[in-house]
Amino acid sequence: MSETGEEAEIFDPRICELGEGLFWHPDRRSAFWFDILGRRLLSRDGSEELAWELDELHSAAGWIDRDRLILASETGLWDFHLATGERRLLAPLEADRPETRSNDGRADPWGGFWISTMGKKAEKGRGAIWRYHEGELRRLHDGVSIANAICFDRDRARAYFADTPTSTVWTQPVDPVTGWPSGPKRVFLDLSAEKLHPDGAVIDAAGRFWNAQWGSGRVACYDADGHMLFAESFPARQVSCPAFCGPDLARLVVTSAWEGMSEEERAREPLAGATFARRVRAMGVPAPRVRLP
Repeated sequence: MSETGEEAEIFDPRICELGEGLFWHPDRRSAFWFDILGRRLLSRDGSEELAWELDELHSAAGWIDRDRLILASETGLWDFHLATGERRLLAPLEADRPETRSNDGRADPWGGFWISTMGKKAEKGRGAIWRYHEGELRRLHDGVSIANAICFDRDRARAYFADTPTSTVWTQPVDPVTGWPSGPKRVFLDLSAEKLHPDGAVIDAAGRFWNAQWGSGRVACYDADGHMLFAESFPARQVSCPAFCGPDLARLVVTSAWEGMSEEERAREPLAGATFARRVRAMGVPAPRVRLP
């Protein structure tokens, strides 16, 4: 179903085993995302398709300037040059723990970057949430399993994050000046009764929370108090990460995955792993720049 009644379209037909980390680069006017398990960074600007092969698992990114991204990998945070493919290490990220990798992440409004980690086999409690800001990488939360839904409200008062297997989304109060946590987290959404699994999320210009819900084939929209408003459906059950894309930030784009699906399931769902788009009655907020020291 859709609030507008329009059908979803294919934004990019390249099939990802695990599509994730989608964001719109405002300077380049193009979308970037990852096939984590395929070890690829992908991009699209209109009809132009770009791809970078990566030497380890990467999952999330933010923009530093027109030509450079911050990339999160299984071993570190990197300054990555799009034209040359050169990487410069900014900070190790659990590099001494080969059993973990990076997962969900987004730039924050203060020029920082939040990134989660998880066990490569999704082991319970192996993950953490970190923040990189002004050259410092600090752990904010540990003991999470698959942390997702990292995003930030428009008033700079709180962050959001989820632990997907627990069906729970939390809000984290943050200092409006520095962006560092300023109090205990609290439950924003408890989706356990609906048996929904919150994955990636993004906030729109009206302050609403848009959440891709793994296994449901939908991105659901909630108001700032956690009340369900409506959902936008997509032709893949394992939707993973939404973002508002396009020059007007009015197209809701979402990645998906075929990870874990049987051959029979993939035959029934041939678009699993593609990236989809739908025009919605909402506008996004430009992704903030990550500022390096």
